Amino acid sequence: MTLLPDPAPFRQSRDFRFLWASGFITYLGSMMTFVALPFQVKELTGSFVAVGALGLIQMVPLVVCGLWGGALADRLDRRAMVLITEAGAGLCVTLLLINTACAHPQVWLVYCAAFFFTVFTSLQRPSLEGLLPRIVGHDQLASASAWMSMRWSITAIAGPALGGVIIAAAGVQGVYVADIATFGLSIAALWRLRPSPTTPSESMSSLTAIRAGARYAASRPDLLGTYVVDIIAMVFAYSNAIFPFMAQSFREPYALGLLYSADAVGALLVSATSGWVARVHRHGRAVALAAIAWGAAVAGMGLTHNLWITLTLLGVAGAADMVSGMFRQLMWNQTIPDAYRGRLAGIEMISYSFGPKAGQMRVSLFADWFGISRALTSGGILCIAGTSIAASTLRRFWSYDSRTDEHAVREREARQNAAADQGPQH
Repeated sequence: MTLLPDPAPFRQSRDFRFLWASGFITYLGSMMTFVALPFQVKELTGSFVAVGALGLIQMVPLVVCGLWGGALADRLDRRAMVLITEAGAGLCVTLLLINTACAHPQVWLVYCAAFFFTVFTSLQRPSLEGLLPRIVGHDQLASASAWMSMRWSITAIAGPALGGVIIAAAGVQGVYVADIATFGLSIAALWRLRPSPTTPSESMSSLTAIRAGARYAASRPDLLGTYVVDIIAMVFAYSNAIFPFMAQSFREPYALGLLYSADAVGALLVSATSGWVARVHRHGRAVALAAIAWGAAVAGMGLTHNLWITLTLLGVAGAADMVSGMFRQLMWNQTIPDAYRGRLAGIEMISYSFGPKAGQMRVSLFADWFGISRALTSGGILCIAGTSIAASTLRRFWSYDSRTDEHAVREREARQNAAADQGPQH
């Protein structure tokens, strides 16, 4: 029995290698900017609410463009969509750099750049998610998802740490320069992907296609459970927006980078030892229990004022979130037909992106009203309660079994037949 993910996707799929490399490079830069943005807003305003508003202003493009991007992913070439939106996101970081280079940087320009960055990433994510089931075999989806998760974990550790070092040495301007460079390298890797055109099963407008995707999602209580549980966990227990203020309270110059990286350390430990994931079949239960563990760790953070205990709890939270994410991704990739994959990826993206944005605003407001400790503890408790209620209500989600679920069986057979006809992609 091995704990390491199977490396077969790298050996057998050329496109998987390029997709993985592109994501590694661009996520590294984006995680540096992820630290720089709230830090810059804090320095310009000194306000909890102003930092939390970064998440608030991203909600509308997240929902609208996520759904629209899903419809486009089921109609257009997914590779072309990813390339165009990657370039657009790079232009947004360029705007941040220009603003920062001014004598008096404007907060409203930071908000504008964050808004349009979300537009492009929301349009991109459904096409990006829709590529994976096309470029690896169905039997390799678990290991491919684990390698994708490991990629995120590594960059989520290294990115904030590098971002913190660069901010200390060259300010946020240095971070934005580095991020722009990563976009150039990422685009070069994405360019090597094979085209991935989509032939819609029927002609329909984007709005009609979105409605059809929503109806399909609504007909699947097991999928709804993954969305609902993740939104509950993120809205109530996501705490990254107050990290700059927590770091200040610890009075350690290195605390900010560690706070942003700690959860990714836990996530990396899970993804690097995730060979066991393919042997677990009750995915819904794994998602729910992991969300409860995430809430418990965040609640515990509110009960301590010790930096190292806080970092340990963040590591536990990150490990739990990674378990939840891997099993949610498996349920989606193993059961959703390709014709709906883009639109459902748009809904998925809202579920795992809208929650953190709303969570940023919630924790910022609670910290402003009640203090940091109570904001964390109350959020963790609400996460545990909400997840428990959702899991007990959505029975199909709780009882999901990948070996017997009708959608999983149908997709497994269809993709195995398609793979036999096409052969491996070297």
